Amino acid sequence: MTGSQPLVTMIGKYSSVLLLALLLWGCASSGPGTYTVQRGDTLYSIAQRHGMNYRDLAAANGIKYPYTLKPGQRLRIPMDNPGYHTVKRGETLYSIAWAYGLDYRQLASANGIAYPYTIHPGQRLRLVATPASASTASGSRPVTTAPKPVASSTTRPTPTAKPAAPAQKPKPAAPPMPTNKDPWSWPANGKVIETFSTSGRVNKGIDIAGQRGQPVQSTRSGKVVYAGTGIAGYGNLIIVKHDETYLSAYAHNDRILVKEGDAVKAGQKIAEMGDSGTDRVMLHFEIRKEGKPVDPAGYLPRR
Repeated sequence: MTGSQPLVTMIGKYSSVLLLALLLWGCASSGPGTYTVQRGDTLYSIAQRHGMNYRDLAAANGIKYPYTLKPGQRLRIPMDNPGYHTVKRGETLYSIAWAYGLDYRQLASANGIAYPYTIHPGQRLRLVATPASASTASGSRPVTTAPKPVASSTTRPTPTAKPAAPAQKPKPAAPPMPTNKDPWSWPANGKVIETFSTSGRVNKGIDIAGQRGQPVQSTRSGKVVYAGTGIAGYGNLIIVKHDETYLSAYAHNDRILVKEGDAVKAGQKIAEMGDSGTDRVMLHFEIRKEGKPVDPAGYLPRR
């Protein structure tokens, strides 16, 4: 028994080292700023999931064209000042809120931005609401009580009253859009090649295959609140606000046919299908309810 004791001690020592290594590896693999490739993932889908341009993701990991990935491969996801966003030229409050999965009203409230939600390049936006902004957003305001005058036995001269400052005009409130009663319609013809998913291969909408130049139509009437290429991973993107609850998005277009501020009708051609920001011609379509992605299959008619 005595002769075997050093062997037991050695095994215990190396087991502890091995256990520590496994724990460290586990922490690294699940830590912030990393992603483990799953079966069926592509560089494009991972980039879109993390709100990045696929070229930036490839460069950060030394991956060259044709961007081949293997299940189990660990990718570094660059994190730039989490919790804040610096406004870039061409971005709108709606597009930034969309990129981070926020409701545009929450983002406006967290940064004290009033309607019509004007922002400027270089402006730094907080992505998490503070308690003060949250109370303002809910309409609650601190109640102040005017101090009562204190009686005094000494007579003091009455100060000359200063003229009251002119009252500032209140900032205009956002005019509420009426509830949209239009039925939802398909934004394009074609086979659905990727469905909505919140786990595994996360997809915030559906992907519809088609031909370059094929019509992309507005799923309901509404107002274009974003049209451009400022959201990484979406290519040429259009976001339409339908009412105070719902927005829809149309990504990877070859050509955009509308501009911000345009009113669009249900079924109106707003773009032509393409492959901007991805590796094949398709339409990536999303519906957001109060800023959160919902499954379009629950809204679009069966076909």
